[in-house]
Amino acid sequence: MMPNIQLNFLAIAIAVVANFILGFIWYTPLFGKAWGKEMGFDTSNPPPKGALAKGMIFMVIGNFLMAWVFAHNIAVWNPTTWGLEPNEMSMNVGFSATMAAIFTWLGFYFPGDLGSVAWENKSWKLFFINTGYHLVSLFVVAMILSFMH
Repeated sequence: MMPNIQLNFLAIAIAVVANFILGFIWYTPLFGKAWGKEMGFDTSNPPPKGALAKGMIFMVIGNFLMAWVFAHNIAVWNPTTWGLEPNEMSMNVGFSATMAAIFTWLGFYFPGDLGSVAWENKSWKLFFINTGYHLVSLFVVAMILSFMH
């Protein structure tokens, strides 16, 4: 039996925009100075406009890929995608979205973030800034994708 995955591209687009806004808030007013310092940037000089535009374009592309793949992953765990009756977990959309975010973060983001401390000599402060963003980002995207499915 093949899954019948139906994606809501409006939800994906909204998730991309929401994630972009979250990234701006996270890495500018909330943790921008601390993140820049931990990355070794001179926070008194803004980056060149070309570098900033390139970063934003890459962020939008990355946000789209994450939301698109995450939408697939969330869908395949829903029994109705496979033509089965909904179960208790699939009917509790908020719980299901939260679990998707936590387990995706725990299995795919958290290990890479730990690797940056172990192999790239990044600080624990930078680890917590980045891994916190990854977790919150996944949670926001999972909620949008799940409630708009």
